[in-house]
Amino acid sequence: MDVNKVLYISQEIAPYLPETPMAVLGRDLPQGILETGAEVRTFMPKYGSINERRNQLHEVIRLSGMNLIIDDTDHPLIIKVATLQPSRMQVYFIYNDDYFAHNLTKELETVSSPADNDERSIFFVRGVIETVRKLRWDPNIIHCNGWITALAPLYIRQNYNDDPSFRDAKIVYGLYDDDFEQPLDKRLWDKLQMDGIPADAIKGIKGKRVKHLALTKIALAHCDAVMQCSPNVSDDVLKLVKRSKLPFLPYQEPGPDLIKACHEFYQSL
Repeated sequence: MDVNKVLYISQEIAPYLPETPMAVLGRDLPQGILETGAEVRTFMPKYGSINERRNQLHEVIRLSGMNLIIDDTDHPLIIKVATLQPSRMQVYFIYNDDYFAHNLTKELETVSSPADNDERSIFFVRGVIETVRKLRWDPNIIHCNGWITALAPLYIRQNYNDDPSFRDAKIVYGLYDDDFEQPLDKRLWDKLQMDGIPADAIKGIKGKRVKHLALTKIALAHCDAVMQCSPNVSDDVLKLVKRSKLPFLPYQEPGPDLIKACHEFYQSL
């Protein structure tokens, strides 16, 4: 397929966060694909640890203001944007002060407030989807990076599959060594049901605290391809991938060869 519009939904992007392998790939992969001539949009959460002044973030009024209802509670969606130099790639930030701190913090909210991680993930994923729809932009590749994005394939395929922005897109899910210590709230099933997600799509998590493996299983059931983005992905996750029989790009060392391999992988879908 032609790869001319690529949406990246990322858990971490450098230099807005410290240079972990995930954050570096969250920066380098979109920039590399941008250099192939593709149009790129990149989204990440606006964590409290991100210094808005230093990184020159500003709110996009025309994209902000929507209320997202999660578990019968309204949460205003705020969209901020910054330009990544030297590529001049725009990075969009999803923000709400119920889920992301207003003041500078040392730890990511996913670590300091893990009890909210289920709703934090829902808010982030739905915020990205609604913003892309507002932009009237129709990516042909959607690449999800990090466990906080794992619900994106579920929402897109179950609630937005016929939407013009997403109906022709192929979804790639990136695998990392990013297990979380505290399982997600056992009411996640109920909250997803309130959003119109069919019960049979999430039957494996009903009434259960949701662990990393179960969340990954949901993502794999709704994506079109898988990319291993870390050398240390757990054997249990890799077994899920093998059973899924999805197109799979094995781990690539960072560098130009990774960009080339990923671009060719996109084209093969």
